[in-house]
Amino acid sequence: MSVGVLLVDDEPLIRAGLKAIVDSEPGLAVLGEAADGAEVPGLVARLRPDVVLMDVRMPAVDGIRATTHLMSIVDEPPKVIVVTTFENDDYVYDALLAGASGFLLKRARPEEIVAAIRTVVAGDSLLFPAAIRRLAAQHAPAPAGDGLANAGLTEREREVLRLMAGGLSNVEIAGELYLGVQTVKTHVGNVLAKLGARDRTQAVIRAYESGFVAPSR
Repeated sequence: MSVGVLLVDDEPLIRAGLKAIVDSEPGLAVLGEAADGAEVPGLVARLRPDVVLMDVRMPAVDGIRATTHLMSIVDEPPKVIVVTTFENDDYVYDALLAGASGFLLKRARPEEIVAAIRTVVAGDSLLFPAAIRRLAAQHAPAPAGDGLANAGLTEREREVLRLMAGGLSNVEIAGELYLGVQTVKTHVGNVLAKLGARDRTQAVIRAYESGFVAPSR
């Protein structure tokens, strides 16, 4: 099954480069392009992409506003990967809070771009977990106590969330807890449902934001 990608960037040269990379990869295909975030909802409704590569900074509607709007109006929105020049940009963390599944640097190698698309589609591991943890350390508040105490997580689910926040994949979590991978997938699904998180990136951000996981600073 082919993975459909929508490219959103105000620079034609960037879009052309991304299109060449994506279309050259078996199983991936660019379905459409946009030069501004305002075009995203209409294109998503018409093309139904699996992934949107979204420039975080655009002159009219930026990637944060476009992601926020997309998550609020589409029942099953595509995965969003924001594309940025600097990984410690405040815009990147705001985009993750808005619902993006991860980010890519504009200087990323072609194989990293392809791997990022496949990672967010698979959904069983974080995209660049170390970078997401660094962003959490820089931006997440440090509330007192456990902000997820009322989320109804079982002790096993809490263990799984901690390991997710540590960047472990389902296979790695299974090895750490001596569980089957399918069992881990079930626990991850329960964690997402109880936290109201769309994917594991959002669950990990929630873990940091709530104080359930204390980022090292």
